[in-house]
Amino acid sequence: MNKQYQKICEVVKADLERVNKNLVFSPDLEPELDKELEGFLNAPSKRIRSLMTILYLRSSKMYLLPAHYELLAAVELIHNASLIHDDVIDESKIRRGRTTLNDKFDNQLAVISGDYLLGESLKKLVKIGSIPVIDIFADTVKSMCLGEVNQYFNKYKKTDIEKYVEKSSQKTGSLFESALKASIILAGNEVEEKAVEFASNFGLAFQIRDDLLNIIDLDKSKSASDVDEGIYNAPMLLSDNLNEGIEKTKDLLNNYVNCAKQCIDDLEESIYKKSLTELLELLEDV
Repeated sequence: MNKQYQKICEVVKADLERVNKNLVFSPDLEPELDKELEGFLNAPSKRIRSLMTILYLRSSKMYLLPAHYELLAAVELIHNASLIHDDVIDESKIRRGRTTLNDKFDNQLAVISGDYLLGESLKKLVKIGSIPVIDIFADTVKSMCLGEVNQYFNKYKKTDIEKYVEKSSQKTGSLFESALKASIILAGNEVEEKAVEFASNFGLAFQIRDDLLNIIDLDKSKSASDVDEGIYNAPMLLSDNLNEGIEKTKDLLNNYVNCAKQCIDDLEESIYKKSLTELLELLEDV
């Protein structure tokens, strides 16, 4: 996925660089923790939420304002804060090839560090000065927490696939959806249902792909942890036979990718739409 993904990123390289510049802030924590947080934020990352949003805006011929880069930096901070909190919950030791904050320090400091990033994201959202945008992200953070709570109370339970999709939408899809909705509002455009559906389907496909890769041992450490912790994802929910479950999950993934493609059918052909379609097709590469 890396080479093709980097090729897609090159199409909006200048935009992504501006998002990264807006991620830079001046932490006033202890130097050792400052260094770790800086390294964590600058470690190799897909920035896929920002990439998806920028490509959609460019495909729709919407003008990107300085506030858009501030907004997408806030999205990345919320995402990274959730990763730090997830590492605490999962007792993970490695993230992006680095020792996790909870392993290097302890759970308490890791939780506070995640909260600190959420505080930084809130500052950026307030700076933008849009109440509707702030409201969107307040609901998003709430949704992400609800997804984690639902996952906790469904441990060691083979729930139906609808509950899995709901949890995935809450934990992952909501941030993709909010990044695009808020960006369209900032551009001064009406948020059409197709745009919301596109982002929702994209986010769900992204999460299903991640869960699928875990189960088929392309990320062995996490898949073992998920199962050991009683977190049963799509392949285990769709069939008692794991191989059959994997194939059914691939079909589920392809369904969400195709639904997302249909949502952008009406966009005018351009290098941005082409790249957005290629990005969707990369999600099917399992």
